[in-house]
Amino acid sequence: MAVALVFGSSAAVLVVEIVALRLLAPYLGLTLETSTMVIGIALTAIALGSWLGGLIADRVEPRRIIAPALGVSGAVVALTPAALRATAEWAPVVLFLVAALTILVPGALLAAVTPLVTKLRLTSLTETGTVVGRLSGVGTAGSIVGTVLTGFVLVSRWPVSGILVGLGTLLLVGSVLTGWRTRGWSGTPALALMVIAGGLATTVVPGDCDTETRYHCVQVVADPVRDGGRTLVLDGVRHSYVDTTDPTYLKFTYVRAIAGAVDSAFPGREPLVAHHLGGGGLTIPRYLAATRPGTRSVVSEIDSGVVRVDRDQLGRPDPRTEVRVEDGRLGLRRLGEGSRDLIIGDAFGGMSVPWHLTTTEAMADVRRVLTKDGLYIANLIDHGGLAFARAEVATLSATFKYVSLAGRPADLGIDPNGTPEGGNFVVLASNRPIDLRATQKALDARQVGWEIITGASLASWVGDAQLLTDDFAPVDQLLQPSPRRSR
Repeated sequence: MAVALVFGSSAAVLVVEIVALRLLAPYLGLTLETSTMVIGIALTAIALGSWLGGLIADRVEPRRIIAPALGVSGAVVALTPAALRATAEWAPVVLFLVAALTILVPGALLAAVTPLVTKLRLTSLTETGTVVGRLSGVGTAGSIVGTVLTGFVLVSRWPVSGILVGLGTLLLVGSVLTGWRTRGWSGTPALALMVIAGGLATTVVPGDCDTETRYHCVQVVADPVRDGGRTLVLDGVRHSYVDTTDPTYLKFTYVRAIAGAVDSAFPGREPLVAHHLGGGGLTIPRYLAATRPGTRSVVSEIDSGVVRVDRDQLGRPDPRTEVRVEDGRLGLRRLGEGSRDLIIGDAFGGMSVPWHLTTTEAMADVRRVLTKDGLYIANLIDHGGLAFARAEVATLSATFKYVSLAGRPADLGIDPNGTPEGGNFVVLASNRPIDLRATQKALDARQVGWEIITGASLASWVGDAQLLTDDFAPVDQLLQPSPRRSR
């Protein structure tokens, strides 16, 4: 029984921690800062619970504490989805406090179980090391199982609200089994009602997800103006717009800019061999298939759930478009040297390009895969001082001979006012000259209101920005907060 209690409570702490990350992503973003915050709170809970649990064990009969600790933690866990979703639109500080409490309270109570159980098992000083070592190992094993089970099984099969309500129920059952002989513990009915209330509340406050995948909370929003228009929303951020009846219709400005850059670099509408880092709604692969018949596209999309949503709700892509469920960096490695005319970088985790797709090593792989006349186009987002955008352009400039950057003058800070507003930018890189006049003409034709800069002007804009490498790529820290919730 001691092993079961320590193993189960330790596993539960890690389940709560990992699921909390996914539950908070639509409201705080899936960023390094969010992950750090959740991990920090979870570790604080474990430290606090271990310390208080040991302190209480020396002053109170542990058998009287274990069952209430399991029961209360189960009730809080079950109520967590409803609590976070109900306060999601409140001030960020309120959401942060609610999130902290929903992790800290059950984490501390569950962490207290180990010292309480250890005190019960210590019947002789001669076996102190054995008991403490065994239970410590069991707790670590439980944490490992909780982590692996959540990441590989639970999240891929059940919504996060269902996982937490189910875990809350299991903890309440554990409380009943542990304390049924303990006199004076009569809180089970009240806690059971709280767990039931948590389950029912998730149906009243269900969140904004149509589908929960391994990585995202997904919505597909119909366009009230265009019958075939659909917007793919991931974690509350608009990622893609697809017209299911007309793939040549491009709504987002940066997508029109990418299409214009492609059309100016490869005139004549000849078919291309393209690779796409990030799939989203497959807007660009659909556009290339429609405007350049015979184009072969391979898409690296890490989220299999997004791929299913694309197929089921946004329309099956062209047969010559192959979507691979894989990490973009690993997908690049599998491609042959000089095998692609075009590579599009449009992979995002929240508002950030995954850092390992921004480095000199990653760009060297992009250059290897491109033909000698090939073109790399990447979508970037940054605000404030544009530190990330400058660093990424500097990194590309160290890899490719010709680099250009397109964006709104006000966003870039190259208008007379000189203060960058930030937003979407499209960077072009190649080892052959980029026809700036043709590219600017294509941008103007698509009415994006963007300008393209290169050469000395771009070098001045980049300044002394540091290169991003696999050893040093603080992308999340370089990025400035976005005032908007769309890409």
